[in-house]
Amino acid sequence: MVQVNKKHNSGPQNSDLVRQYAESPEMQQQLYRKTLWIVVFSQIMGGAGLTAGITVGALLAQDMFGDANFAGVPTALFTLGAAGGAYYIGKLSQKFGRRPGLATGFFVGGVGAVGVVLSAVADNLVLLLISLLFYGGGTATNLLARYAGTDLASSEQRGKAISIAMVGTTFGAFAGPNLVVVMGRFAESISIPALAGPFILAAAAYFAAALVLVSFLRPDPLIIAKAVAEKKVQDDKASNKAAAAAPAINSRGVFLGATVMVIVQMVMVAIMTMTPVHMGHHGHSLSAMGMVISIHITAMYLPSLLTGVLVDRISRMAMVVAAGATLLSAGIIAAIAPGDSLPMLILALALLGLGWNFGLISGTALIVDSTLPEARAKTQGTVDVLVALSGAAGGMLSGMVVAGFSFGILSLGGGFLALLLIPVVVWSLGNSKTKAVGPS
Repeated sequence: MVQVNKKHNSGPQNSDLVRQYAESPEMQQQLYRKTLWIVVFSQIMGGAGLTAGITVGALLAQDMFGDANFAGVPTALFTLGAAGGAYYIGKLSQKFGRRPGLATGFFVGGVGAVGVVLSAVADNLVLLLISLLFYGGGTATNLLARYAGTDLASSEQRGKAISIAMVGTTFGAFAGPNLVVVMGRFAESISIPALAGPFILAAAAYFAAALVLVSFLRPDPLIIAKAVAEKKVQDDKASNKAAAAAPAINSRGVFLGATVMVIVQMVMVAIMTMTPVHMGHHGHSLSAMGMVISIHITAMYLPSLLTGVLVDRISRMAMVVAAGATLLSAGIIAAIAPGDSLPMLILALALLGLGWNFGLISGTALIVDSTLPEARAKTQGTVDVLVALSGAAGGMLSGMVVAGFSFGILSLGGGFLALLLIPVVVWSLGNSKTKAVGPS
């Protein structure tokens, strides 16, 4: 009989029901599929909330600060907020389950989006900065949700599980930027600055995502995964198979996955953040900026289904190399593209999103491979702290680089930084200790 650890029980979880799931592979697969669908629905709404800050955050800051040097501040702040959010959501999820952790994160993000709107109305920079930190909680949750689908996945299903969770973001993420003009007009109709309009959408989207998770993510997949792991240990002991306890974390594998995600996040955020500002300097309209960012975000998420299959069937490492090559191509094209060439900018930003997609899914799979359920959520949250901080650094430095040099220099620098993924792969292939610690 599986003894469910009540310390990790999220609320009034039924211990008999948890035991039934732990003892039934069929029920586990049913819950695995149900969890993926629920995560997809929450990600559709979360994706719409995510894109508000990406599309107009830099423009809003530039307008309120009155200086282009501060255009990267919003991205830096909401990614710093995402860092703190990832840490606490990871701890909350590890202790109580995915449902309370993810729902809390989306709720905090919604509160932050409301704060951004209020700061724009009051023209209050202090409130803007604080609100962007809270808004980052939704950004962190949007990424952390990708792990929920992997809790009950086998090693051969993990890439696909990550990709299905991420592809849900595509629909909301594509709609968000294309509603920039509409939400701007709506905001002006109720005496709110146009650039704050997308954050009204973000608030509604994040609150809706939280409601979906609270209502339907039952039973909690992480709690079931822990019970399954405990049952396996007990079964191994009963059959005298447990010669030595497996480590809960493979440090080398975690380091590898984290390094990949940190690099691709920094490169992607740096170039993406300054693209709307660069376009504004060359006379592009707000709707054109929204279209470019929309295509970029679509490229970040829509290829996920194919990427997940490739990660599972080819290898994690091959897709890391593909990420580096794709990001380098994006940086070069963005650097050489004439400022008034919308097609070239679309191509560069699409490749930028695709390279990020390759790196994030392969890196995420490496993290899941290298952790057991008893330490997985906390480790994932800690890794996403590093990912968010790298994004904050990229966002903050991007404005300074463009102000001091040019958008072309920023793009080339980001592209060549992505080449660091190649020695990372070489190092990992020369080390045989990056195998999965979890059950296959």
